[in-house]
Amino acid sequence: MGRDVPVVVFSREDRRKYREKVRRCLDVFAQMLRESRFEHERPLAGLEIELNIVDGRGEAAMCNAEVLAAIARPDWATELGQFNVEINVEPQELRGDGPRRLEDDVRARLNHAEERARSLGGHLMLIGILPTLREQDVEEGSLSANPRYRLLNEQIFAARGEDLHLCIEGAERLDTRADSITPEAACTSVQLHMQVSPASFAAHWNAAQAIAGAQVAVAANSPYLFGKELHHETRIALFEQATDTRPTELKAQGVRPRVWFGERWITSVFDLFEENVTYYPALLPLCEDEDPRAELEQGRIPQLHELTLHNGTIYRWNRPVYAVVNGLPHLRVENRVLPAGPTVADVAANAAFYYGLMRVLPYDERPIWSRMSFRTAEDNLAAAARHGLDARLYWPGLGEVPASELILRRLLPAAHEGLALWGVDRPVADRLLGIIEERCLSGVTGADWQVRRVRAEGGDRHEALRAMTLDYIGRMHTNEPVHTWEV
Repeated sequence: MGRDVPVVVFSREDRRKYREKVRRCLDVFAQMLRESRFEHERPLAGLEIELNIVDGRGEAAMCNAEVLAAIARPDWATELGQFNVEINVEPQELRGDGPRRLEDDVRARLNHAEERARSLGGHLMLIGILPTLREQDVEEGSLSANPRYRLLNEQIFAARGEDLHLCIEGAERLDTRADSITPEAACTSVQLHMQVSPASFAAHWNAAQAIAGAQVAVAANSPYLFGKELHHETRIALFEQATDTRPTELKAQGVRPRVWFGERWITSVFDLFEENVTYYPALLPLCEDEDPRAELEQGRIPQLHELTLHNGTIYRWNRPVYAVVNGLPHLRVENRVLPAGPTVADVAANAAFYYGLMRVLPYDERPIWSRMSFRTAEDNLAAAARHGLDARLYWPGLGEVPASELILRRLLPAAHEGLALWGVDRPVADRLLGIIEERCLSGVTGADWQVRRVRAEGGDRHEALRAMTLDYIGRMHTNEPVHTWEV
């Protein structure tokens, strides 16, 4: 969840001071890494889930402030659009029946929130992109009231100097322009957090990058945007374009985008924060009073406010996170490639697949990133987003194979091994990874079900999308995995 910021106008002096402060934070961070001043990794699973709010007709409902007031719990927060909310689930143990308890916990929180939303005529929906969303739903007036979002909007467009161009080629073609970053609000995701030590951070980040394509292929749930059928996981391309600060000329010069897969395997978490400082100008140059070097010299742990705020405006698909909790600093890998939904069971299965793999792949004697080029990992993600389980992905030892074959032959066995190493009860692991297996065997993801349901509905596209959305919400509440849904 992003940090709240005040309404402010930035001067040239603000930007100069912020740049100096960020570099000071980076130097202090490097010293902390050298001196091993970090809490060691623990087997904890934390996640954030973004949701849409719809009305009784399945259309976007611009009422997140009212819904959050009705929910009245601190683990719920606003997101970019007035039709978005987010739940933050604190880290929990994986061992034993931890994944089942996590699933039950999320369901209980969502059931409470749905009950309160329903009292206001709204409903919550777990999905990558709300299918009924229309272009008029994502205008500047749809931004949430939090000043952070309006400030980000102003700064991104000041950097661009022109409207956003959204162009996505898929089953159909979308070509439109936007005068605000609100189209980004169409992207609702699940973010998985994993705490790791500084020494093992690079291996975990590299492994997460390597499996991003497989994750998206088996979890795709975003085939529609503004009434067009596009990619299986359209959210990837949309997010990349909706937060792009670069006009055409800067793209041609090779300036890095703010939504970024990266360009190389890393050897240290420092590589990522250093890239942030080297390549990206500040969007929110807000300085705090803390002197990070003085804090460290006096035996206290600095918050590194400016470095973390800057990091929060660079949207890597696997983002490094520095945080201080109960006076102890730690590092996390934040995995951001997954869409929300379709059910809590599906979300839990996607999480189990990820956490299982992340217990094995970073520790291989011949790690995957030593046998696969970084560009290939990026190409895998692009192919998976476009084609879902029909994508052909490259994996060392297999070559280029269908995504389902890669997952069934290589990744699911590794995920089972990883969950066993975490100490997850076998029946719990079998149930959740069985959901991943059945999606591969049936070829049914959330995206596949949505497309087949809309085509079966026929007639006017928007009415078909609306009917499908209402059907989806009903099935979502059964918590039966999407591969079991009939069209």
